[in-house]
Amino acid sequence: MREVRRSGHKTAIQGLAITVAAVALTAVSAVTAAAVTAPASAPASLIFAVTHVPTSATNAVGTGSGQVVDRPRAAPGTLLTADGKPEMLYIGAEYCPYCGAERWSMIVALSRFGRFSGLSTIRSSATDAYPYTPTWTFYGSSFTSKYVTFVPVEMYTNVADPSTGGYTTLQKLTPAQNALFAKWDAPPYVTSMMYDESYPFIDFGNKYITAGASYNPGVLSGLSWTQIAADLSKPHTKVAEAVDGTANYLTAALCKLTRNQPAAACTATIRSLEPSLSSRHLCRWAGQDQPRAG
Repeated sequence: MREVRRSGHKTAIQGLAITVAAVALTAVSAVTAAAVTAPASAPASLIFAVTHVPTSATNAVGTGSGQVVDRPRAAPGTLLTADGKPEMLYIGAEYCPYCGAERWSMIVALSRFGRFSGLSTIRSSATDAYPYTPTWTFYGSSFTSKYVTFVPVEMYTNVADPSTGGYTTLQKLTPAQNALFAKWDAPPYVTSMMYDESYPFIDFGNKYITAGASYNPGVLSGLSWTQIAADLSKPHTKVAEAVDGTANYLTAALCKLTRNQPAAACTATIRSLEPSLSSRHLCRWAGQDQPRAG
């Protein structure tokens, strides 16, 4: 904080008053931002709209008409499983707008294989790129499926920690998860050292990975959760092309793990995308955040 001297001199009382006012304003701004970005229970109608996007709509979207800029790529690992099923490991943070964008697609995709409960709405950080991106948090949620095990880790909240310049810690990686993060989210599986261990990061059973957002979060800017959810069922909207298009590629990776089961998820449209997941090279863009410890 800098003090502005308007007359070349200032009494101690004047200086103290200005300092107190500035601190108070900062505190009010912080409280306001925290209130806007705090997790909230989502109405059942909203959750239903996001978890039951019609197959006719997602099939019509297909590859996303150019809105999807990245997709899962092959990884040469031993199959990662949990509870006897292929594991999908997600690593992200609540403050991260790129994670925020990817979560919409993850929910659409995973809902084809099972059922979520305990999902909450949240916004990304007020001070990061694409501030206040409307999204979801996987913290406190659960996912039930007989086809795949979903393991989400939200490492940090969207609450700033002034003592560190980062965000407060929410969940910690296990040693095994940290090892996978360090292995796959690094060259040669990503194209630059600057993106090492950044997120969003998804490991599809050690067979496919994504690192970074698959579409531009700006597509969601200025929209409410209800507007986004409604657009998911309208194939020719930018939201559907970006979110559903990404969800289709995520679904294709999951279908490869489940041997194209269930058939209702692994449609002909989805199966047609599977060959495009063969390359190990990840197409990276400026759509990822690096961990900011709190």
